[in-house]
Amino acid sequence: MKPTLTTLLLLLSLALHAQEDRNSALFRAMQVQDSTFFERSFNRCDIEYLEEHITADLKFFHDQGGFQDRDTFFQNVKNNLCAGGPQKPIRKVDTNSLAVFPLYQNGQLYGAIQHGSHHFYLREAGKEDLWTSTAKFTHVWILVGETWKLSEVLSYDHLGPKDGD
Repeated sequence: MKPTLTTLLLLLSLALHAQEDRNSALFRAMQVQDSTFFERSFNRCDIEYLEEHITADLKFFHDQGGFQDRDTFFQNVKNNLCAGGPQKPIRKVDTNSLAVFPLYQNGQLYGAIQHGSHHFYLREAGKEDLWTSTAKFTHVWILVGETWKLSEVLSYDHLGPKDGD
């Protein structure tokens, strides 16, 4: 698959802009955004919240599941992640791994790139969460008015128990 223009711009922006200081307002805002977004949409399956916080042209690239556009992504969330059943996938970010890079156009902040590692577990009532994998992620967040929306997702380098981790 050829790299998209957005992916190339993403890499260029990482080279041009320094990582945000962990104490900056933008870094803290993106840390809260990540925490809130994944707790509500991934861990609790708040589909309405998810729909409101992703862009209409969402692009999701996964090293094991392939490419998903917004419609395919929603179908997979509803049919797999949030289908119910005794075990529920849970995502937890490694907060020490987070890095944030601002995106500017004509001097105005319009988005941010967030990079880090996250861990996945299976949760079952009455049992301890069972670790299933760890992966790296890169997210492109776009500021729409005062709302951060997830625009592009790269989820890669998934390693699990069978990989010796």
